[in-house]
Amino acid sequence: MAKKKKSTSVEDNASEVQSPAVPATQDPSSRSGSGSGSGSNKTAKTKAQPQQQPPPVPALIICRNKHWRYISSFHGPWLQLPPEILETLANLNYNTPRPRPIDPSVFFDLVKIRRLVDDATNLAVRAASGVATVSQHSMSGGHHHALGLFGPGGQTKLSRERKHRMREQATQKLSKAYHLDEIASSVATMQSASPLEEVASLVLQRNPQDADAKYVHFFHEKIPSRQLAQCTNLDALSEIISEKSTQGEPLRTRATVRTFKEDFEGAIADLTEALRIHRVYRLPQNAPKHHNLPQARPGGRKQEDVVLKEEEQPNSLEIQLLFQRAGVYLTIACQHVQAAFPSKPAETKSATGKAANGDIYEEGNETGSQATTQAIPVLTTAEQEVEKKMMEARKLVRHNAKRALKDYMNYLSHFEYSPDLPIEIAEDFARKVNYAANGVRVPRSFSHASRSDSPVTGEPGESQPTHRIYALSDLFAASPPADLPPYPSTELTPVRTQQQQPTFATFQTTTETLTYHPLMNDALHALLLCHCLIQTSTKELLRHAYMVARLARLADGYPIFQASRSPARADWTEVLRASGNLIQLAGTWEDLCAPAPLPLFQPSGPGGGGSKHRKERIQHQAIIDALGDDRIKDEASFRMAVKARQLRAENDYRLDNATQNMRRWSVDDGKEYPISTDRASAIARWVLEAPPNAGLSTGAGGDGTARRKKKKVISKNRAGSGFAVGLGTGVGVAVSGEGCTADA
Repeated sequence: MAKKKKSTSVEDNASEVQSPAVPATQDPSSRSGSGSGSGSNKTAKTKAQPQQQPPPVPALIICRNKHWRYISSFHGPWLQLPPEILETLANLNYNTPRPRPIDPSVFFDLVKIRRLVDDATNLAVRAASGVATVSQHSMSGGHHHALGLFGPGGQTKLSRERKHRMREQATQKLSKAYHLDEIASSVATMQSASPLEEVASLVLQRNPQDADAKYVHFFHEKIPSRQLAQCTNLDALSEIISEKSTQGEPLRTRATVRTFKEDFEGAIADLTEALRIHRVYRLPQNAPKHHNLPQARPGGRKQEDVVLKEEEQPNSLEIQLLFQRAGVYLTIACQHVQAAFPSKPAETKSATGKAANGDIYEEGNETGSQATTQAIPVLTTAEQEVEKKMMEARKLVRHNAKRALKDYMNYLSHFEYSPDLPIEIAEDFARKVNYAANGVRVPRSFSHASRSDSPVTGEPGESQPTHRIYALSDLFAASPPADLPPYPSTELTPVRTQQQQPTFATFQTTTETLTYHPLMNDALHALLLCHCLIQTSTKELLRHAYMVARLARLADGYPIFQASRSPARADWTEVLRASGNLIQLAGTWEDLCAPAPLPLFQPSGPGGGGSKHRKERIQHQAIIDALGDDRIKDEASFRMAVKARQLRAENDYRLDNATQNMRRWSVDDGKEYPISTDRASAIARWVLEAPPNAGLSTGAGGDGTARRKKKKVISKNRAGSGFAVGLGTGVGVAVSGEGCTADA
């Protein structure tokens, strides 16, 4: 009986909360089809029967928040750890010398979200079961038993009004959790009991104007899977925004939905307004206070830890908004790439002299290895209009990519990096985490040497620090710190001499470390995509790529996050593949980003157990990558995606182990299923086909109307220069045509 009641309530809930457009477009057609079949004669029915197709498989009905992007980035042990231990780890993380292992703002938010979701689950399950108390088993997944009688326990049944008040309290707690971080809260609610999904809708039945219930119900409303844009109305969020004009969180949520609906300009407006509200209404008395982390006591080596009050804890909303707006700007830039080129496929200069950018040339005299040609503006009025639109699209690509880059840099400025953190600090943190995870009382921190002021938060410290600390954004500045350890190291060379063999007498005294954020890996790789679109020189792009690899290998999320898939990293890898690695990386991107210490390049021997394990790893990675592909709709497309990735990985392995074979991966190998995303394809095309300085104004040497008034020297090998032409803005790459060797 409990199971039947459960299925009925889910169906009722789905029928109540689905967008009215869904049944309106499906149910009438099915009814008309059945009616026409009943009125036909037997002969017609017999002829039509073999032609009838099986009924379409009904769409999976799931909560709206399960469609949110970057959900996999927030998976990790924090979902299973008891809230008390999680809070202990958060305080331990805050009291660790900088750079702290985890960003304190997101760590404290996770602690609050866990407590809020756990308390809301307790209230929702009790209200659904109608009793005053429930067992822990019922809250953690045994809710089917909680929905029926508990047997001879003698528990008092709750009144209808009491259950409503409990649901109201649960909804208020969930609303507060979603305000803190809607992605982390979505992950936490997915781990909870199913009565949590219906609690807001039940509150709205009694009070349709409850703002907290409307906000929570927006996340928990059941819609067909992968149809968020079609089945989502923004009216509820707009009402909440008008009622709570001093809160930026509902604007953040509406911007997320606008992105799904491809209303990118509206998303930018919402995120910009949310940032303004957050900065205006973040009153000084509510801003996080900078506490001097206590030093060693005069009579001993141990120190007291700082425990922040909830109102003193840092907030992560600004970080969320910056990351989200940067992603929207990058999407807008990529959408203008197609319009930045002629409608026909780009072709090299032929006998008639038509170049890839649409200009018409006449054959000139050859001098040395180059051919001089003169651009003749033989353009009709219609062609001039097309040319003007292309120039405008190129300006929009560069303009939005620069805005995205600025937001990503501001996002990275919230985190820190140290090239020489003393190893005893890292060991002390790991030891305390082990104590806390095993329920052992964590000892007080040993006094570490003096601390410097934080370049990120401005927290005061002592002079003469024992290790250097930089904001991550400083590492990508025009003049980065010059005292960083070399990367990639000499261990990336294929041959290793006897002098390089490690000895047991060598002990590590310092280590590289950074402050981790669950969205950092994606932001780092998206930064490289932005540099591709603004045509950063090959030399600079190579420097930034090595810096991203250096940081990506350090970002492991220990001790509360697990490694996750990064869409931007996958797109960056596709851009490298399409360009043939023309920035001349020292190794594959997977090896460069592998967790420290980097593995040596040791090719596997033919056959044997190594081949079997390699194929198992390839299959495992292909499945993981396919699970993160948003374009997969059913089992058939999933199998095709896995197969395409396996074939390409095997092909890459053969090419890497061939001595003279320099053939690039062919696009035909992925014809069965396109692995590359639209964003990766757009950026790769821009890199390979965009002229130098594309999108710059005429006065800055761009490709405006003044370009056609000048004579131009076109290199014979311009079409094959790849990154050198697309990215070369210095060292004379665009004119000399020497490829990437001029910058690399």
